[in-house]
Amino acid sequence: MTRALVVGNSGSGKSTLAARLAQRDGLAHLDLDPLAWLPTTPPSRRPIAQSAREIEAFIAAHPAWVIEGCYADLLDLVTAHATRLVFLNPGVEACIANARARPWEPHKYASKEAQDRNLDMLIGWIRGYETRSDELSLSAHRRLFDAFPGDKLELTSRDAIAGL
Repeated sequence: MTRALVVGNSGSGKSTLAARLAQRDGLAHLDLDPLAWLPTTPPSRRPIAQSAREIEAFIAAHPAWVIEGCYADLLDLVTAHATRLVFLNPGVEACIANARARPWEPHKYASKEAQDRNLDMLIGWIRGYETRSDELSLSAHRRLFDAFPGDKLELTSRDAIAGL
């Protein structure tokens, strides 16, 4: 029974890979973005306990799943249930290229234009991945990956990610 976590920087290909794994392997798919943020302007993080309840409900409802996101704190809540962790780490420039080519994400933005208005902010965020120290940083993802006791895989190129 596959229960996979996919973690990486914004633009690393988490959503694309998770959707592909879900389709290929018949897994339920959970994107943590909608669970991590309150619908406020500017956005602010949802209380961890609230996000945890929704993640626990998802896990209880689905025996096989893939959960993806850049939130090491949320992913850490489910590592004990996961059979595999995939760390997408293709480098900042690859993530920026992916962000520029990203199709519209209707579950996050009202329109493609609204999404594109946030592109400069997103690229700045992506560029800070290696220097931030929060739960969305390279250092947090590395700690999560290194501590994971199960099957784990770090993919460091766009080709390797596309080939999984």
